[in-house]
Order: sequence, then structure tokens, then C-alpha cells
Amino acid sequence: MKKTITLFYLMLSVTLISAQTTPGEYTIKNLDVNTEDSDFGTAFYGKDKVIFAAPSNNTVIVKKVWNENGQQFLDLYTGLITEDRQLIDKKTLMGEVETKFHEASVTISKDLKTLYYTSNNYYKKKFMTDSSGINNLQIYKASIDVNGKWVEIQKLPFNNSEYSIGHPALSFDETKLYFVSDMPGSYGETDIYVIDIHENGTYGAPRNLGPKINTAGREMFPYIGEDNILYFSTDGHPGYGELDVFASKIYNSTVSQPINLDEPINSVADDFAFIIDDSRDRGFFSSNREEGKGDDDIYSFLADPGLYIHCEQPITGLVRSESSRELLPGAKVVLLDEDGKEIDSAIADGSGRYILRGALCDADVIVIASLKGYLNDEQNITMPNDIDNDPYLLNLNLPDQFVSNRVNINSIYFDFDKSNIRPDAAKELDKVVQVMNEYPELLIEAGSHTDSRGKDKYNQKLSERRAKSTVDYIVSKGIGKDRLALHGYGESQLVNNCKNGVKCSDEEHELNRRTEFQIMNETGFEIAPLEE
Repeated sequence: MKKTITLFYLMLSVTLISAQTTPGEYTIKNLDVNTEDSDFGTAFYGKDKVIFAAPSNNTVIVKKVWNENGQQFLDLYTGLITEDRQLIDKKTLMGEVETKFHEASVTISKDLKTLYYTSNNYYKKKFMTDSSGINNLQIYKASIDVNGKWVEIQKLPFNNSEYSIGHPALSFDETKLYFVSDMPGSYGETDIYVIDIHENGTYGAPRNLGPKINTAGREMFPYIGEDNILYFSTDGHPGYGELDVFASKIYNSTVSQPINLDEPINSVADDFAFIIDDSRDRGFFSSNREEGKGDDDIYSFLADPGLYIHCEQPITGLVRSESSRELLPGAKVVLLDEDGKEIDSAIADGSGRYILRGALCDADVIVIASLKGYLNDEQNITMPNDIDNDPYLLNLNLPDQFVSNRVNINSIYFDFDKSNIRPDAAKELDKVVQVMNEYPELLIEAGSHTDSRGKDKYNQKLSERRAKSTVDYIVSKGIGKDRLALHGYGESQLVNNCKNGVKCSDEEHELNRRTEFQIMNETGFEIAPLEE
């Protein structure tokens, strides 16, 4: 990066939880749209276009050359992305964003109606300077009108004439805006900051991303990928030369250690303004490497495979009896992903403690503990989206299999006037199947009930259909039909006062639409698990 736009760049210019990285491989291409001057800083404009900065082609203004480098001021353009990763159909971004000053480094909302961009600090077409006479850079916001022109230009409220703010980048969910600044309190020449965008359109206070990202040097050109990976350029982290492109995963309260994207993305020159379409594994970056056509050039790339950063969280805890609270060494604990695929398993040690590994940060997982003589404890959890924390603590409690001559499960419930087995009921019925597999001589009655709404005779028939659906489900899991009996009780055994003529809520009525499981074996049935 030569003197071309130096001001523009400089003045914006033992843990068990770990982040793991699969490095990307990239194929790059210099674009035909590049000129002998500075072309750089792409931003996706929908799926098939980009916005980028290039020398002004405005022939009307008198002053179109910047004194700092003798080159033209920068304007914003759009380009259409071709199948072979070139940019064609170059057009000026129209509207009030086109001025005689620099405009560059943009980000745009997904609905393509709001544009954030960087420009010189000006007021009524005149440069504004700080107390030392320096013209700093600011972030501006524009909206698109019915004619496709960018209007209603406004400076963001956290701009300050005494320092530069620029290089805006929206988070993928558009709730945060990242940017670069040399404001007081920065770690180096320029740091990356983030600010919250509230639902009412206001902004929070700027927060520095901290010393993992920011250094004594220059950090700039942030971009946030779909998987919340921050791509940025820096000359403060060890690299190949000047500015290099790095990547770091953003978690709830911390970030992973930045990694260098290596060659061919990085070189001994300045490499910056990296963006990627994660759904297509393609993107663009800018560089002033020697093989370019001019000063700064735009390059396209294909990633195969793309960068993948993830962290794994161990899960640990104790397994106990739910009723006695005694520890249960030998209990098996299994970790499943949200699709039911096993990730890891462990056996509780002599102190009842287990440890599972491989749960991804921010993932939905299932943990199931089991031991003969007990019902399973199944927990659905969402892992923390953080690293550098203690392992996730999850204590598991195994219920007794029987209580008061009944299988110790939650009653299963039905929708109003329905007899089909709901997903929540199926989970409870699977516990019945578990117990009956463990005790081959066990005989069980499925007794079904209704609420009081409807006629008594109809409710009797409905309860019988519910009992049959319940038995049919258990039989479908391999239990012999001769071990099961069914009985419909209609509305004769309500569990609350929601009888005929009493006004009750839907939730209260639902408590009566249930099936319960009674042991039918004669006295003397030994409730003890079979030995393997």
C-alpha cells in the first residue's frame, strides 16, 4: 500500500475448552476492473453484486485530485459478479453519497435499504478539522429511495471530530456494527470496536475488542462472516509483511486467538478488505502486491475448503439416585448431537463423576444417563457460546423405576379430543419400554382418562382409544402384546376439581387427559433388574 491513501487507512484509518481451526485453501484471481490507481474494499450488495471503492470519474468538479498522493478522490461503484469471479457492469453508486470527497469501505443491510460508509468529515461540502487542523474520517448512514438513489445522509451519533471512525461492518444478524478507530484508549494506531444497534435504531456505547484482536499496530477492515468469524487486517500480529488478513471466532464474551490466512491471501505487501460469501465459498480481498495492475487491486478467490473455527466444551458432573441422593458409580452417560448421533460416552467413576468431550460451543446437545435398576435421566441443553471457561457442569439424577406399584414416569397427556401419541408422550412411553425390557415378566395396565368436557359416553370411548394408542406404541417398540392390558376410565377419575359445570383453564383440563401405568403382577413380583 503506497502513499496513495495512507491517511485513509491510518486515520480510520490449562483450559479444557479450546478453539480449533481447519485452515482454508484459496485460489485467487486479479480482476479486470482494476485500474493503475487504487481499487479496493468490496462489500456484498445482495448475492450477485458488490460495492467497491475506485478513483472518481467525476469530470464536473474542479478539485478531483487529493493533495496527499496526487490521485483522484475515491467514489463508490457497483459491479456484477460473473461466474468466473470477475466484476463487470461497473456503475457509480448514485445519490447523495457521491461527493467531491473520499467515500469507501461500506457495509449494507440484507434488505439492501441501509448503507453505512466511510467518508471525510465534512459539513455543507466543506472539510471539518479537529483541534489540530486534521480532517478525520467518519461513518455515514444512507437510505435508498424509490429511484434507487442513496439519500437521507446522516453521520452516526458516535462520530467525533477529534478522531477517525471508519470501516463499518454489520454483524450477520445486523444487531452490531463493527468499525475501526484511533479514539483515545485504543491499544495502537487503529483498533477494531463494536457497537450495539438497538431495535429502535439507537446505538450503544463503543466497545474495544480487546488485546487478543488489537495490538500496538493497525487493525482495520473488519468483516463478519455467517458463522460469526471476524476477518480483519493487521500489521500488529506476526505475518508475511505489512497488513495481513487474520480470522478470529467471536463468542459471547471473548474471541479465539487470531490466525493468519496464509498465502495466497497474504503476501509481503498489504492485504486487506477480505469478505466471503460462506454459502458459496467465494469472496474478495484487496492487495498492493507487486503482480497487481496498479496501486491497490481487488482480487477474487475461491475457498476449498473454507476456514472453519470451532470450540469444544467438556461436560462433567455427578450421577446420583434421585430419591436417595446416593452416588451411582458405573452409570453410563452418553452425549448426543441434536440429531441423536453419539458424540461421546463415559462411565461414572467410583465417586460417581463423569466427563464427556466433544460438545461444540453454542450447540444443542442431549445427555442421557442410565443404570440398571433406574430410569434414564435425559437432559437437553444448549452449550455456552464461550471459550476459556470451566467445563459445563451438569449433575444427573436417575429416578427409581417404580413408585406405589406404578411405573415411575410422568403421566402422558393428549390434546383435546385426540388420541394420537404426542412427541412428549413418546419420550415417557420409551421409559416404559425400558423398564419392560429390563423385567421380562413385568405386566402393565395402561389406564387412560379424559377431561370432563363432552358427554360421558363419548369420553369413555375416547379414553379407550387413548389406551389403545398407548399400547400400540409400546408394542411397536418390541414389547409383547400379551404383557399389556388397556383400560379406558373416561372422566371417572379426575385429578382435580374440573368436573362438569366447573370452569377451568385449558392447562387444568389437560391434567385429566392422561394415561397411567399400573403393575398387574400378583403380590410377590420382585422388582430387581436382570443380571446381564
